Amino acid sequence: SWRLIVPVAVLAVLGLGAIVVAGDAICADGVQWPLLREYQRTRVCTLLDPTRDPLGAGFHVLQGQIAIGSGGLAGKGFMQGTQTHLEFIPERTTDFVFAALAEEFGLLGVLALLAALAFLILRGLWIAAIGPTLFARLLAGALTLNVFTYAFVNMGMVSGMLPVVGVPLPFVSYGGTAMVTLGLALGVLMSVARARRLMPS
Repeated sequence: SWRLIVPVAVLAVLGLGAIVVAGDAICADGVQWPLLREYQRTRVCTLLDPTRDPLGAGFHVLQGQIAIGSGGLAGKGFMQGTQTHLEFIPERTTDFVFAALAEEFGLLGVLALLAALAFLILRGLWIAAIGPTLFARLLAGALTLNVFTYAFVNMGMVSGMLPVVGVPLPFVSYGGTAMVTLGLALGVLMSVARARRLMPS
């Protein structure tokens, strides 16, 4: 219901607006953050200005941005990325695989990945819309939202728009746990679509 969504969205926009307006002042020495721990403060300050600690907390973000920018339109070619294969990008097969993909395949490769993810998410939303029961619709919608959240947070953190939190890119990042859970999610989505076809008219 919109009554649940609108207040949360307004608070989120106000909070982000306050952080952006305050800028570097909130990360100055001596400023207290009573509700956050030190590592959380470091994440927010690194997000606002990764160059504050380019060899420490900001290293991942800066190297990811360099890799994405150096890919250009068509990329450097498969296995030809300097940032990736000279190991400037930490976690290049898991959390920062998007930066490696952007460096090697460029903007065209990124657009192809976005198109594939958009197709998957739109198909999941369509399955959620036609689910045979309320539970099936909610389940399919939640699983689709899960895939979208993984992709959005991963690409956001690699490009420096979100804090680095260690979320894999769906069906691209190396790692068994994420692949198994996302595979199970797709299996449930296909089951919901099949149940719709088997329902008597």
